[in-house]
Order: sequence, then C-alpha cells, then structure tokens
Amino acid sequence: MVKVTELGYMGFNVTDMAAWERFATEIVGMELHDAGEGDRKYLRLDDWHHRFVLHKSNEDDMAYIGWRVPGPDELEEMAAQLEAAKVPYRFASTAECDERRVLGLLKLTDPGGNPTEVFYGPEVMTFRPFHPGRPMFGRFVTGDQGVGHCILRQSDVKAAYDFYTKVFGMRGSVEYKLRQPDGSVVMPTFMHCNDRQHSVAFLGGPMPKRINHLMLEYTDLNDLGVAYHAVRQHKLAVGIDIGKHSNDQAVTFYCGNPSGWLSELGWGARSAPSQQEYYSADIWGHEVEASGFGMDLDMVAPEEETAAKADAA
Repeated sequence: MVKVTELGYMGFNVTDMAAWERFATEIVGMELHDAGEGDRKYLRLDDWHHRFVLHKSNEDDMAYIGWRVPGPDELEEMAAQLEAAKVPYRFASTAECDERRVLGLLKLTDPGGNPTEVFYGPEVMTFRPFHPGRPMFGRFVTGDQGVGHCILRQSDVKAAYDFYTKVFGMRGSVEYKLRQPDGSVVMPTFMHCNDRQHSVAFLGGPMPKRINHLMLEYTDLNDLGVAYHAVRQHKLAVGIDIGKHSNDQAVTFYCGNPSGWLSELGWGARSAPSQQEYYSADIWGHEVEASGFGMDLDMVAPEEETAAKADAA
C-alpha cells in the first residue's frame, strides 16, 4: 500500500492576523511571506513556498492539514485506497492545486471531521533562502520529518486509528498510561509516518477546536531558550511549562497562540523507536500552568501514587 510520508503543511483560520504575524515571527522565528493575495499570508520554516497559511476568518481553528505522498502514481494509489475504504474524496482542480502550490491534491475529511488533504509536488523556493522572522542560532527541524506534530480532535479513537493505519499507512502506538486523580487513565494514541517520533496524535473525548496543539522543533537549544524567554517577556499564557517528554525525549513547553490553542516549541527529539513501549510520566517538568487549552490533565506521578498507597496502608 502507498503511505503518506510527512505532515507537509497546515492552514489556520484566524481572526487577528496582526497578532499571528507578531507571534509567528517575533516569538517563534518563522518567516512571513505575503504574496499579495489579501485574505491570506504564508509562514515559512525552510525553503518550501510555505508550511502554514494564515486565512483571515471569523473563527480561530485549523482550516486543513496536508499529508505528502511521493508523486502522481502514489496519489492515484491513495485515491484507490480511499475508494476501497469507502472514504469520500475528490481530486482538486488545477486552481486549487495552484492555491496550495502543489502539483496534485486530494481533498477529504478524516474520521474526526478534520479537513484533510493528500498532495504531491510542493513548490520549493531554492532561489529564496529561508529568512527567519527573528535572529536564530539554528533552523527548524523539517526535511524528511515534515513540519512537526499535532494533536487533532477525534471522537472515535478506533475509527481514527484504523483510518491513519489502514488508509494512510501510518504505524500507531499507545506510549503513555497517565493516571489521573479520579482513577481514570489517559492513553493518547500516536501515529508515525517517518523518522519523527510522531506526526499526529489524538486523545479522544471532546475538544473545543479541531486542533489541540502543534509542535515545532528547533535544531539549536538556544532558539528554544530565546522563544521561552520571549513568551515570558510578552506575558503570553504558558499552558504547560518547560519539561522533557519520555516518548520523544524532547525538551518542550506549550504556550497559547493568538487563536487560543497551544503551540508546543521544542528541541532535541529522538527518532521514533522501531518497537512500542509506554511510559507513566514525563522525565521532568511539564507542569500545567494555565487552564483552558484542552490539555489540563492533573496526572498523579508514580511516586505520589506509591506514597498515597503506603499512607493508606
């Protein structure tokens, strides 16, 4: 079967374009690219024409997500896989492909109702080097790993798992069993399509927006430090403070962006392991600091659970 190879691009509907421009360039370090189209602006992380599109809108949410396949033959094969799985889709028009700056495109929705695209042939602007919106010590991690990872809204985790594995060809895994104070256990599902530790994940249950967070990774720790300092200096909401994950082993923090969902910025992630394992806590940090972002999980650390059992005895 043909498989998607990377998370290639995303579009966001935004109500405050100016705030997003400042956040993306001055805080995160992306390059703003205005092609003069009026209702949208582009954000670059590398030499692609864009990785993100900001669409002026009356809502703040993800507008679409784009997954790459190698070429036209693979796009046709993906269409056949969608057909076999009885997933409605359509081939995009030439004008729609031109709008996305790709050579070919399928449009569909995933089981969670998220507008989804499969494409090949992005425009790569080797004649226009990436120029960050603020001075950077390194670059963003992209290339064969795609732009990063995200958590998307999925009300039916099994249906989403089946779609991303059996139709898109990803490998899925459960990597955390996080116990909450009420005794319930949160078990996020992670999906892998390349060497990046994961490209998309879902928690299940209600989410106010299609997207919970988007993670971008720096090649240099100093750039993460600069971003963290800028977030604190501008008094932006920090949803989850700096810490180190157990699964990807990246040092990251989560801050609120102008659309009210979370941007995770990180450094130092390892590649996806070849075999599945799970964790009961992060390595350090990642305390929840600001509520209202849909990841307000009040987990019990393993040592706290052990101590509580000892006290009860």
